[in-house]
Amino acid sequence: MTDYSEKRSYRRVKVECAIYYKMTDTEVEEEDVGQLENLSGRGLMFIAEKGVPMSSELEIRVEPGNDLTPPLHALVQVVRMEKQRRGQGYEIGAVIRETLG
Repeated sequence: MTDYSEKRSYRRVKVECAIYYKMTDTEVEEEDVGQLENLSGRGLMFIAEKGVPMSSELEIRVEPGNDLTPPLHALVQVVRMEKQRRGQGYEIGAVIRETLG
């Protein structure tokens, strides 16, 4: 029997859909598109083509495209950014700071 205890406060849910994001501290209004990989009650992880600076704030939109999962519009703070081991993109980990209407 494996003795494993989850250290996270919220369970991660695997989600594969587009995530639209933009930096909040720039004048650029254009959104970039990434691939959402997982989501929890406190944060998320997505794959992006470009790196995003640590601690930066992003405005994100997730529209899963089905009636069962509601869309998410929020402000998040980047807490992890690593080059993918396989692939050309970056793994971006972020904490949800505020949900938007």
